[in-house]
Amino acid sequence: MQESIDGLRMKQDKANKIDQEAAEWAAKVDRALSSDEQSDLDLWLSGDIRHIGAFGRMRALALQTERVAASGPLHSSYNASPEEETTQPSRRRFLLSGGAMAASLAGMATAGWWWMKPEHILTHKGEMRQIALQDGSVVTLNTASEMKVRMTEKGRHIELISGEALFDVAPDKTRPFIVSSGDTAAMAVGTSFIVQALPGEPVKVLVREGIVEVSRKRDEGKRPYRLKANMSAVSLPAETDAISDAVLVNNISPISIDRALAWRDGQIDFQGETLQEAAREFARYSDTRILVAPGLAGEQIAGLYQTSDPIGFAKAVAESLRARTEISSGEIHITK
Repeated sequence: MQESIDGLRMKQDKANKIDQEAAEWAAKVDRALSSDEQSDLDLWLSGDIRHIGAFGRMRALALQTERVAASGPLHSSYNASPEEETTQPSRRRFLLSGGAMAASLAGMATAGWWWMKPEHILTHKGEMRQIALQDGSVVTLNTASEMKVRMTEKGRHIELISGEALFDVAPDKTRPFIVSSGDTAAMAVGTSFIVQALPGEPVKVLVREGIVEVSRKRDEGKRPYRLKANMSAVSLPAETDAISDAVLVNNISPISIDRALAWRDGQIDFQGETLQEAAREFARYSDTRILVAPGLAGEQIAGLYQTSDPIGFAKAVAESLRARTEISSGEIHITK
C-alpha cells in the first residue's frame, strides 16, 4: 500500500515538474526567444510527449489570462483601483514576466482553473478564444461559435454546434479525438485541422497536419474518408446525395490553409470571391451590414482586410470599383 502511495506521489511530482518547466518556457516565449533558446525549447518538447501538452496548456493559459484581465471587472475577480481603471491596459501589465509569470501559470494549472476543464464554450460575434483542454490539446474558436467538450478514458469528444474552430490535437493513440457537427464526424489522434459548421452551409474539414478520418452517421457501414495534410472535405446535405458523392474530398495548397486561418490574426483573405460573398463573410464578424447593389454583387475582389473594419473594407472596394458608399446607422451601402 505504501509503495502504491509513494508511486502516485512520484508521478504527481513529475507532472508538477513538467508543468513548472512548461510555464517557464511559456514565459520565455512571451518575451521572444533567442535562436539558442528556440533550439533548447525544440529539444525539450521532443524529449517527452507530455511536454507538448503541458506547453500548449500554459500558452493557452497565458493568452486566456491576458484576455480575462484586459476585459475588466465584468470578466475578472481582480478589483482595480480608480487610478488603474483609467489607465490604458497593456499586454505587459497583465502578463507577468519571467519567474513570476511561470509561478502564476503553474499555480493555475495545479488549481485547475475553469478553462482547463471546459464543457460548454462559446464566442460572441467578433470574438476569438483559445482554450487548453485537459489532454493538452488546444482549440482556437472563431467568431460566433459554440462547442461542447466531453473527455472520457476512451475518447475525447467535441461537438461543434456552430461556427468554426482550429483543433491542435495532443497525440494519444488510446483516446481518439472526435469532432462532430450534425451527422458529420472528424476523427484524429494527433494532428491539426479546422472544422467549419456555418448556418445553411455544409460542414467543411481542412487538414493542416497529420491524418483525419471523416464519416457521417447516415453512411454507417461505409469506410470513412481519409484526409492527409493539405486536403479538405465538404459534407454535402442529404438532399444532394442522389446526384453527388456524400463527401467531396479535394487536395488544397498550404497557402489555402493559411488563407483559411487568417481570422486568427483578425483578418479575412479574399482571393476572387464576389462582393456579395465578401459581405456575407463580414457579417460573421460584425453587426454592421454591408448591402451591395445588384449590379456590383458579382464583382470579384482580392485582398487582406481587418474583420473589425467593415467600413474600411467597403470604402476600399468602392474606390477600386469606382462605386460609392453610403453609411447609415448599422448599414453600409455600396452603390454605383
